[in-house]
Amino acid sequence: MPDIRRLLDSDVQAAYEGDPAARSVDEVLLCYPGLLAITYHRLAHVLYQNNIPLLARMIAELAHSATGIDIHPGAQIGKRFFIDHGTGVVIGETCIIGERVRIYQAVTLGAKRFEVDDEGHLQKDYARHPVVEDDVVIYAGATILGRVTIGKGSVIGGNVWLTHDVPAHSQIMQSMPKPKISV
Repeated sequence: MPDIRRLLDSDVQAAYEGDPAARSVDEVLLCYPGLLAITYHRLAHVLYQNNIPLLARMIAELAHSATGIDIHPGAQIGKRFFIDHGTGVVIGETCIIGERVRIYQAVTLGAKRFEVDDEGHLQKDYARHPVVEDDVVIYAGATILGRVTIGKGSVIGGNVWLTHDVPAHSQIMQSMPKPKISV
């Protein structure tokens, strides 16, 4: 439990430092749905790792119901994680998130497709969700699908749809349509 406490302390600090609207650490602790969701997740993840998956999923669903943030207990999340606003965030089971990562509302870190075996049965035991390296920011509405890697220090813009790897220190934004020029 001391390890979980240290992780949660780092998450609180990340939220306080990462949101200019946060007036105190107490406000972050008591009022931020992202912090509530990650608190539940940190506990559920320990249960999941200790082969108590049903209880872990029950805890995850309590957090989902209370916050609108859906984090599978299998997801691996590093320290100083901050979900700002949070409603509609989805983080899949095999997702790996590094340290000092910040995401915003309606971000999906999901699977691109579901593998089936030769007999058509759904495969479940393979890595199918993104890897998000350290110091990444993912803005509102971004959807990142499949086992892709978002390189360290990258910024993923709002409403981006991404299904390929992104090198470290990249900035991925929606492309703007070019205006037609009449002649």
